[in-house]
Amino acid sequence: MRRLLALIVALVLVPAAPLLRAASKTDTLTVSATVAARAKLTLSSASMTFADADPDTVPSMPANIGALTITAGARTTLGSTVSLVVLASSDLQSGLDTIAVSNMAWTATGAGFVAGTMNKTTAQAVGSWASSGLWSGTQSYAVANSWNYSTGTYTTTLTYTLTAP
Repeated sequence: MRRLLALIVALVLVPAAPLLRAASKTDTLTVSATVAARAKLTLSSASMTFADADPDTVPSMPANIGALTITAGARTTLGSTVSLVVLASSDLQSGLDTIAVSNMAWTATGAGFVAGTMNKTTAQAVGSWASSGLWSGTQSYAVANSWNYSTGTYTTTLTYTLTAP
C-alpha cells in the first residue's frame, strides 16, 4: 500500500516539478479617466402660442402646447448647484403695441422645478439641483387676459440657460 501511495505521489509530482520552479512577477498600471463638466437641455417644443379668448370667461389664456417638458442634465463638482433660468428678450410685441411680459407666468412640476413669472431684465429661476444628475419636469405657461390689449399677434423670445459650474 505504501508503495502504491509512493508511486501515485511520484506520478503527480514529477510532471508538476517545472511548475514548482516557475518564476512570477507583478506590475502595476495606472488608469485615469477625465470627466468634464457638462450641461444638456432639451425642451419638448420650440414654440408656443396663446389663443384669443373672452377675458370675462378666460382670465388666463393657457399655452397651446399644454405643458412644456424640460429635461436638464448636468455633470458638475459634488455639492455644486446646477441652475436653470429663463429670460424674455422683450415684452410681448405686435408692431408698436406691447403686452408686459410680466403678464406671462408658469406653474411647474418635477423635483427642483419652480413656478414663476416671466421677466425681460432679470433671468427667472426655473429649477435648481445639487450635484450631477438628470432631471425632468414641466412648465405650463399662461398669459393674463385683458380687454385693454390692442389686437395683433404678439411675440417675444424666451432664452433658457442651464448652468453647471
